[in-house]
Amino acid sequence: MKLNTKDLIICAMFASITAILAQIAIPLPFSTVPLTMQVFAVTISGVIIGAKKGFISQVIYILLGAIGMPVFAQMSGGAGIIFGYTGGFIMAFPLMALLIGYISEKYNSISAIMISMILALIINYTIGTLWYSFVAGVGFMEGFMVCVVPFILIDLVKVGLATTIGLTIKKRIKREVFSC
Repeated sequence: MKLNTKDLIICAMFASITAILAQIAIPLPFSTVPLTMQVFAVTISGVIIGAKKGFISQVIYILLGAIGMPVFAQMSGGAGIIFGYTGGFIMAFPLMALLIGYISEKYNSISAIMISMILALIINYTIGTLWYSFVAGVGFMEGFMVCVVPFILIDLVKVGLATTIGLTIKKRIKREVFSC
């Protein structure tokens, strides 16, 4: 996988966008998982910059957080977050961007991209809930009720917004800047 300087800058920009949007976090009284805009950032990175760069941008984001940079929700960072309750959700971000980016590169239709985002959410929910259940010592269904059910509706709204905004930005950006 060969990346030039422009590609690395684009990946860093989208890692930064994820870090910025992660700070829009609303703690919920009924869940240890806050409501954030990270999923929105991950999904638009896949749509706008494609599979390879979207994947790399999210790996950069995770690595920055893992070394202690306060890029995760509520200005947190460090390996403790990755190995904590929300670590599975965070670790699924590169896979989400990869899937969405791949579909976005192959099919430029709203329906295909929305379906890819829903599939990516299912991957995120599954990995995140399995990890949460392991860390919290609870069953999968209990983890699902805490980590997924409260967020399904808002995540579907994010998917709709990310599809619309992502495709609009993708169409308006010059091809030579973000060529996939």
